[in-house]
Amino acid sequence: MSKNLEDVLSVGEFSKKKRVNSKRKGATFERKIATMLNERFHTKEFSRTPGSGAFATSHKNLPENLRIQGDLITPTWFKFVVECKNGYDLQIDDLFKRKSDFWSFIRQAERDAQGAHKEWMVVYQKTRRVAMVIVPKQYGVKPELVLNETYFIYPLNEFLKLPNEVFCS
Repeated sequence: MSKNLEDVLSVGEFSKKKRVNSKRKGATFERKIATMLNERFHTKEFSRTPGSGAFATSHKNLPENLRIQGDLITPTWFKFVVECKNGYDLQIDDLFKRKSDFWSFIRQAERDAQGAHKEWMVVYQKTRRVAMVIVPKQYGVKPELVLNETYFIYPLNEFLKLPNEVFCS
């Protein structure tokens, strides 16, 4: 193959896309959300769970005060377990498929919240899109979407504008 042809095929729409390390991408997203929450609540107590959410399932025998649920370590006063999901290719029809990733995110958050005796939230962001939060009840701003009158979806930046009382237990 000629050098010119190699140059043409190595750029633009002909080039191979670089593989995405989804584990690293998820960890980066979790750190981003922890940073947003730290800034919003003027604290440094939010951080990524070691080994992400897997820590909770692999350390079930710890005393209750040491157990971590969800993808983020949160302050004791924060009433939510936070599950972070980034980059999954969800489509609108996934909302109607009970075996879709969307519903598995919610089931995972519900399980973690039950174990922590807290409420849950799923923070989801499709690549290069607005981050959304999914919660099991309506709060002081109009949700973008309501599913089955049970799940409420808000843009994360709007949800974080709610008063502190929404987030404190």
